[in-house]
Amino acid sequence: MHQRTQIQVLAKRLEREPRKFIQVIYGPRQVGKTTLVNQFLENTGLPYYYISADAVPAGQGSWIEQQWTIARMKLKNSGSSEGLLIIDEVQKIENWSETVKKEWDADSLKNVNLKVVLLGSSRLLLQKGLSESLAGRYEKIYMGHWSFSEMNKAFGLNVRQYVWYGGYPGPVSLMDDEERWKSYVAESLIETSISKDILMLTRVDKPALLRRLFELGCHYSGQILSFTKILGQLQDAGNTTTLANYLHALDTAGLLKGIEKFGPEIIRQRASSPKFQVHNTALMSAQQSKSFSYVESNPEIWGRWVESAVGAHLLNYSLTEKYKLYFWRHRNAEIDFVIERDEQVVGLEVKSGMAHKAPGMNAFRKKYNPHKIYLVGNTGIPWEEFLLINPVELF
Repeated sequence: MHQRTQIQVLAKRLEREPRKFIQVIYGPRQVGKTTLVNQFLENTGLPYYYISADAVPAGQGSWIEQQWTIARMKLKNSGSSEGLLIIDEVQKIENWSETVKKEWDADSLKNVNLKVVLLGSSRLLLQKGLSESLAGRYEKIYMGHWSFSEMNKAFGLNVRQYVWYGGYPGPVSLMDDEERWKSYVAESLIETSISKDILMLTRVDKPALLRRLFELGCHYSGQILSFTKILGQLQDAGNTTTLANYLHALDTAGLLKGIEKFGPEIIRQRASSPKFQVHNTALMSAQQSKSFSYVESNPEIWGRWVESAVGAHLLNYSLTEKYKLYFWRHRNAEIDFVIERDEQVVGLEVKSGMAHKAPGMNAFRKKYNPHKIYLVGNTGIPWEEFLLINPVELF
């Protein structure tokens, strides 16, 4: 079975280092967080206690205390000097971070060598307690959507299949039945992420609006759209601040991001119209009535998927490689993506077809004198090869 690279980090911290930090594994749904932990547990010699809070009512705050007590008993009965407690979907429990802090500090005071791993879906987990109650007590391990190289190595997907079916390992076995695959992604991934990772953890006064915003954002992935124009396509839309907050929630759940405009003025960046970008192209395809073969055979439509695949590739790596992702547009000149790291700026223009004219590249170069600027497409870096590289190699 394919192992993601994060398992090496987890093994090092749990088996070869003393108890010092709670290990927090987080990321979108169905990217392999639980599978990774199970792979580690199959090969570790440490006694462990694994439990999931997925089906526990949110109000049962004492549940964590009970599980912690069981884990301490198992460690004591094992005769081992150290053990593991793994709590999956911990964010479901009300005031979970305060309880975890209390129990962790109690073990530290009594020299109980119980190492702790917490798993949670989306970056909302961090916002809901880690930075407040557990500051200084944890380390993060982020697991994002699967890259093309991972999906190719694990399941043999070719690059065009990856652009359409995206980086979700779970529904790969359903690819031969496209309608069944779309239903699975829509019901088990999209709806579950929205209902459990956003609506249960964040105040959303208009859930129907959030869902409609997501659908609209997927449809316009790769395109710049002002909130004012969005309001014109939505009923009962409220105001632009509400939409911006909902878009941020969708981003933290690993679904849809509004990329900001590049520019030296931070206020202007945040006030600009966002460029919609899915975290995973499967989210676009699952809501598309047309088939893979139809979209692939229509260059103009297919180009949208290719650009979104490139954007998702850049977006997911930005979360692990710590660079910033923008777009740029000034009048009729536009650059699809801009990445910035350590004050170095790189511009990227995506052309999936034979067209090679990209006037925005010259305008961007003249205005900002970037470190480097690339054309991703047939006359530059082939987009098929671009999806295999780590974007930090571009700096």
